[in-house]
Amino acid sequence: MNKAVSFPAEDALSKVPRVTLAFWLIKILATTLGETGGDALSMQLGLGYLTSTLIFLVFFGMALAAQVSSRRFHPLFYWACVVATTTVGTTTSDYFDRTLGLGYLNTSAILLAGVIVVLAVWRRATGHIAFDHVTSRTDETFYWLTILVSNTLGTALGDFTADDLGAGFGGGALLFTGLIAVVAALHFFTRVPKPLLFWAAYVLTRPLGATLGDTLTKPIEHGGLDLNRIGASVVILVLMVAGVWLTERRQARASAAATP
Repeated sequence: MNKAVSFPAEDALSKVPRVTLAFWLIKILATTLGETGGDALSMQLGLGYLTSTLIFLVFFGMALAAQVSSRRFHPLFYWACVVATTTVGTTTSDYFDRTLGLGYLNTSAILLAGVIVVLAVWRRATGHIAFDHVTSRTDETFYWLTILVSNTLGTALGDFTADDLGAGFGGGALLFTGLIAVVAALHFFTRVPKPLLFWAAYVLTRPLGATLGDTLTKPIEHGGLDLNRIGASVVILVLMVAGVWLTERRQARASAAATP
């Protein structure tokens, strides 16, 4: 998993993976890991939301430095950044919701506005919104800023759906799965701009992961399975690493087969 992936010539300089079904499955695992991992530090280990956020911000800074310094897509650096944003998003959202008392709805509204502002500024600054071909430092900066804010939004949105709307963790997971299916249908059967659909799906996979993570680890009386947060995080991490490795191997074989 620590070797850079070779892409076709037109994608050789891109810093992000190709958007395939495997990409979305790994993204859901990453967001689920962010929920269980964030709760493991803040709740199970008792470090609290603020301390856990600072720890995960350091992790994110290290992963992002490696990602930015890399000259092409590197699966280890990329997915480490994604996991870091989901863990930061989990503890940051919980800090806003609970410690500061903003509540799930207010936090979701503020962060949704934040995502829209970042995308609008990105569009204004570069003339486009990249998602499948990121080569410039400007695009990469906006790309990761959008991911950081969207993954924080996803945590609050998942909690709002499960708790305030009363859907529960399982109901929330089904709701967000359905919304992602709608976005997929729009992708295949309409001319809605692909960047818009990509970022819509990216936002929605975060609350899906949040509700799945809570389903695994919350107490049974609250609708969860009461699994150990650290143990669940380790299992999800193993599945994620396996998914990245298998995807890398398949793409490497496809690239080799396409080479004369």
